[in-house]
Amino acid sequence: MGIPVFILAGLLVHCVFLVSIFDIYFSSPLVHGMSPQQTPLPPPAKRVVLFVADGLRADSLYELNSNNRPQAPYLRGILENNGSWGISHTRVPTESRPGHVALIAGFYEDVSAVAKGWKENPVEFDSVFNESKYTWSWGSPDILPMFAKGATGDHVYTFCYTAESEDFGAQDAAELDMWVFDHVKSFFNSSRSNQTLFSALNEEKVVLFLHLLGIDTNGHAHRPNSREYKENIKKVDEGVKEIVSMIDNFYGNDGKTAFILTSDHGMTDWGSHGAGHPSETLTPLIVWGAGVNYPQKVTSQLFEDNFLKEWKLENLKRLDVNQADIAPLMASLIGVPFPLNSVGTLPLEYLNNTAHFKAESIFTNAVQILEQFKVKMSQKKETTLSFLFTPFKPLSDSEQINFLKKTRLYIQQQKYDEAESTVLFYGFAFVGMIIAFFLLIQTCPWTYYVYCLLPVPVWYAVVRELRVIQDLATNLLSLHMGQSIGFFLVCTLGTEILVFSFFYRSTLTVGLLVFAAWPVITQLWVQAKTTALIWTLLCVLLAIFPLMPVVGREPNIPLVIATGLLTLLFSCFSLASLCKSKNKYRNNEDLKVHFYQMLSIALSTYVVSTTHDSLKNKQGLPVLNQIISWMTLVSSSVLPLLSPTFLFQRLFSILLSLMSTYLLLSTGYEALFPLVLSGLMFAWINMEQEALQHYGLSHKPKLAVFNFAYATDITQFRQLHLDDVRRSFFFVFFIVTAFFGTGNIASVNSFDPASVYCFLTVFSPFMMGGLLVLKVVIPFVLVSCAFEAVQGTTQLSSKSLFLIVLVISDIMALHFFFLVKDYGSWLDIGTSISHYVLVMSLTIFMMLMNGLAQLLTTKRLELPRRTKHHST
Repeated sequence: MGIPVFILAGLLVHCVFLVSIFDIYFSSPLVHGMSPQQTPLPPPAKRVVLFVADGLRADSLYELNSNNRPQAPYLRGILENNGSWGISHTRVPTESRPGHVALIAGFYEDVSAVAKGWKENPVEFDSVFNESKYTWSWGSPDILPMFAKGATGDHVYTFCYTAESEDFGAQDAAELDMWVFDHVKSFFNSSRSNQTLFSALNEEKVVLFLHLLGIDTNGHAHRPNSREYKENIKKVDEGVKEIVSMIDNFYGNDGKTAFILTSDHGMTDWGSHGAGHPSETLTPLIVWGAGVNYPQKVTSQLFEDNFLKEWKLENLKRLDVNQADIAPLMASLIGVPFPLNSVGTLPLEYLNNTAHFKAESIFTNAVQILEQFKVKMSQKKETTLSFLFTPFKPLSDSEQINFLKKTRLYIQQQKYDEAESTVLFYGFAFVGMIIAFFLLIQTCPWTYYVYCLLPVPVWYAVVRELRVIQDLATNLLSLHMGQSIGFFLVCTLGTEILVFSFFYRSTLTVGLLVFAAWPVITQLWVQAKTTALIWTLLCVLLAIFPLMPVVGREPNIPLVIATGLLTLLFSCFSLASLCKSKNKYRNNEDLKVHFYQMLSIALSTYVVSTTHDSLKNKQGLPVLNQIISWMTLVSSSVLPLLSPTFLFQRLFSILLSLMSTYLLLSTGYEALFPLVLSGLMFAWINMEQEALQHYGLSHKPKLAVFNFAYATDITQFRQLHLDDVRRSFFFVFFIVTAFFGTGNIASVNSFDPASVYCFLTVFSPFMMGGLLVLKVVIPFVLVSCAFEAVQGTTQLSSKSLFLIVLVISDIMALHFFFLVKDYGSWLDIGTSISHYVLVMSLTIFMMLMNGLAQLLTTKRLELPRRTKHHST
């Protein structure tokens, strides 16, 4: 009996040791019980579309073929014009299940899955799909079910082909991807007749997942360098293009869809994967759409590999990530909680949003990972004897609380780069103390302290914006010597023209004629002949106004009436286009607002005509006309805020409202000035889109669907370019033209009291002065609103462009500072002082106009709707 017991005991011990490795080395590291963490700010996207091309290598997608053409033309165009790109670094094992878990759940494969063949869920885990409101997925039965199984509730839907379809030799494996594309199209088509599905698709926090297995299957069967593999990539490229177009059309191009294309793993040259060769671990990542950064131009990049040169992408910034970072990126884009088990770090450079949003998102990401640490530490503490448990000191309870409090405080104080700012601040404070010390030992007057210390905070602010300056310097250094000298000469000449315009209005005519030739000089007319022709004609028309006599010298009421009728004609054309665009105007409220504005223009024209006839006949100002005039003035500030925030609709609404008031304040040719100026502003917005595409800075956005309301928080779209200096100069020039286009407002004599006769005829200096200032401000508002549109549509932050505007304005002010006279006649001295005060006031005024323009373009007032009661 001794021998059998010994044998049984030995057998049992060896069996236990055999199984023990799975318990010791392959137990799940995942923990449960964490609190969900979600960014508290509104997300940029309502939905995200995830394309995973199974088995797609990074070099296979990015490299050019033998004809020097891209393997995937559509996706190449996306990364060059629309979105951000890079390489997603996977981890071993480079298999489909681990890759998809990293992409969608944010953690690298649970090692306990090795015992289940990578197909089952050893433990339940959280994912972006689970956190979404709805997820629809199409693809392989080997991948989709595991995410549906792990989801809570009934909101993750899967559509799979049969397992038998995954045949390496029976057919072209690209048919698997065609199956996915076709079923997605039929799914969206069927939703139009299914109200429940249609409503669900229009919800927020929606994920659409397309798993494309064809490339992987063809790679196994024919190898990645085969014709079949490369043809499959082309078919996926075409399929992605069709799906993106269909989704954009389905949602009315609302700009609320984010798209991500990547792969779960790569493949070796001999058609296998699972190990850690670069061909297996380097996968492509292209992200575009709502909330995603546009392509960033760079002059040099440092990477250990030489792929950038091979792929001809060395001038587009490459943003590499770890594969698990894609899950928090998706969560941030659509505003769902970060997956509870995610270890990914949010790749901030892919986000196109405010510094506040980025700070809140990365803080949420950190807290979510910290939650896992707290649960893991708590479990370890409970299962370890107290004298054997040693807490991790850098993340002790007190350190955690301190970290969270400090970070939250910095975000509340908008100190997003606190460490850098602190060092910078103390450095400049030290410089200020040295200056103050030298002034003190010389017993200088207090004004010297102001003059000498004021540059310290100014330069502190400049150094904090060093990135903006570096962008411009990089562009300038990339030019040849001759081009650099030419650039400085043009800048100097432009500034001098602005300065001379304060003395001679006709200088503005010269500047506008040069503007008219701009499309020809820069060859822009080649790609946009019609827009360029309209721009040229309107520049020439506007150039006539500075040559006209000062307003008020020759009243011409019939011309004012003709302008009102012309404005009504343009309004009728606009109203006709509104009636046709059913997809953008689903109710009649917008049409009513437009009609009220047309009525206001008609009434203003009538009031101008009858008022001046009455005054001419010495019958006084009719009371009805006076009431209409004041009501028009009040309503003109409210009606634009009731119109839609689409670009052209809102700008045209602002024009109609302001024109109704301007007509009442006009006595002659100046009535035409806002109309021509606005026409030029519309042409300017279109021309800037052509310039953007001409210089290859970014993809030209569709102006028809551009919405001011969704563009206000977007910053750092792209780096500054030298063309942005020209863009800012145009704005300053148009502001000065609005100032002096119809008379020199530096002289009170240029105003005619007849301008306010529609409002009052009894002498009231403050009331009359206020109305005359309003008349001057109206052209400013039109130019400022147009500049707001240019800032948004050229994908550049308003902060960067406005900084250049202020620099140009301050250079002008410096000219007038040295032109101030303290000798000569009182007229000469007074004129020099008034010019300096005027240009300094103009700088301050432009800041105020910028704020007013943002209010007028982005805000919308919603009228209370009447509730319908049905009788029973």
